[in-house]
Amino acid sequence: MDEVDRQIVALLRQDARRSFQSIGMRVSLSAPAVKRRVDKLEAEGVVRGYTARVDPGRFGWTTHALVSLYCEGRMPANEVRDAVERHPEVEAAYTVAGEASAVVHVRARDTAHLEETLERIRDHPGVTRTQTQIVLSTLFERPFEA
Repeated sequence: MDEVDRQIVALLRQDARRSFQSIGMRVSLSAPAVKRRVDKLEAEGVVRGYTARVDPGRFGWTTHALVSLYCEGRMPANEVRDAVERHPEVEAAYTVAGEASAVVHVRARDTAHLEETLERIRDHPGVTRTQTQIVLSTLFERPFEA
């Protein structure tokens, strides 16, 4: 991946709907040349897909929390994933070093919905407890920039 590819990726991250022609004008390439580079970036797994960024609050999901998940013994990562990925409220999950087995980002409509979600997660075999920190405000979120 060269500097032009990095510029193309940065432009797509700003606006994934940007045309190849528009990108080409910014990086001094023709639209077909940009398309070939984007196709190659997709084939290599650099660009994994395209998405719309949505404000969960506009859909009524105004509560979110960071949840430390504690599991029995050495629960394998795939079992931890199985415990949380089936819950639509779980936005992301990460295994971590330290006392907790994982940290989970949960979004919910309100605290009652959050509590119900945590109860469902704790019902999974092997999950022993959770420790929840409710987010009061988002100072900023920074997407990865290449």
